[in-house]
Amino acid sequence: MNMHIYWGLGLVAAVFLAAVVVLAREVRNRHIGIWFRSWLKQDWREPAPQGVTRHLMFCFVDHYEPAWARPTYEVERKRVLEWKQRYPELCAKHRDADGFPPVHTFFYPEEEYRPEHLDDLVDLCRMRLGEIEIHLHHEDDTEAGLREKLQRFTRTLIDRHDALPVDPVSGQVRWAFIHGNWALDNAHPDGTGCGVNNELIILREEGCYADYTLPAAPNPCQTVTINQIYYAKDDPDRPRSHDHGVPVRVGTPPSGDLMILQGPLTFDFKKRKLGLIPRIENSDVRTNNPPTRQRVDAWVETGIHVKGRPEWIFVKVHTHGTQEPDMPTLLGPAMDDCFTYMETKYNCGRDWKLHYVSAREMYNIVKAAEQGLTGDPNAYRDHVVPRPAYAPRVGA
Repeated sequence: MNMHIYWGLGLVAAVFLAAVVVLAREVRNRHIGIWFRSWLKQDWREPAPQGVTRHLMFCFVDHYEPAWARPTYEVERKRVLEWKQRYPELCAKHRDADGFPPVHTFFYPEEEYRPEHLDDLVDLCRMRLGEIEIHLHHEDDTEAGLREKLQRFTRTLIDRHDALPVDPVSGQVRWAFIHGNWALDNAHPDGTGCGVNNELIILREEGCYADYTLPAAPNPCQTVTINQIYYAKDDPDRPRSHDHGVPVRVGTPPSGDLMILQGPLTFDFKKRKLGLIPRIENSDVRTNNPPTRQRVDAWVETGIHVKGRPEWIFVKVHTHGTQEPDMPTLLGPAMDDCFTYMETKYNCGRDWKLHYVSAREMYNIVKAAEQGLTGDPNAYRDHVVPRPAYAPRVGA
């Protein structure tokens, strides 16, 4: 009998040790140690006042890369045209509390520019189904090289496509940014994917008002700070200046070089690897991780907000929309059900109001909260940065 007990204890110990090994490997391979302490602190949380209507700002940003995996030109065109045809069909039956359809923010790569692709996306923008912002992959770059790329591309988007706003006083082009390969401010530990340590300063000086790259987990470019809207101060001599920052707060002036708007990053304890280890919830939407109702609730419950205004919740999710395996999810029944669920659970008009917002509109509403403005966030969609005109194409 004692032998059976020893065998049982040995088996339990073996299983426990195996689980520890798997957990350690998962933490190392998925770089969880970078942000785990921040997750334990949960210091982004703040209870909403009782009895007030809560507002959900839902923002879908896209690392939109028609030339992903270096396909033929015909494949690039097919990818863009599929979005042009199917996205309006998906959005036709969906509206938020303000009567607006879902809006998709296309962060378009400078290095993949083709005017015909942008023309098609701008057609969606004229229907209020999208907006255009800046995406960039670069390697071993310099300050001069980065400025040249940004100036040339933003000028093209204005002159050829009327797709970015311009400050009426200063004449400065205004735009939001997502860094390719997550490597904002030279964040990758091995120095790949960027090369510029003063990137936050350059972005600000060239007209960028906010960065939407994060979360990057499980990539090692993930920051220590999670689930926050904050200002990062650039140290031009060091990488990863956005690892930490000053949270955006009601009634407090801006403090830093660039606003960082993060999407939800947490653990999904309802989905476990080997039945033990919780999966990472990193707000990435694709076919192998579709936008389920459970995920929507997790995004909302994370509670990303401007400090002092916890009743305004900002949910920013992301995708790579031109990858064929994911288009059936992004343009089909799964996304349709996601919109329906939000419009049902988070849009009753009493406890919740839902607002589909672009990256630009999200920033404007954040700035309104920062300035202490109250009421319905819908009033602040164009508060600081106006919507581009998206003038019709010449000869169209």
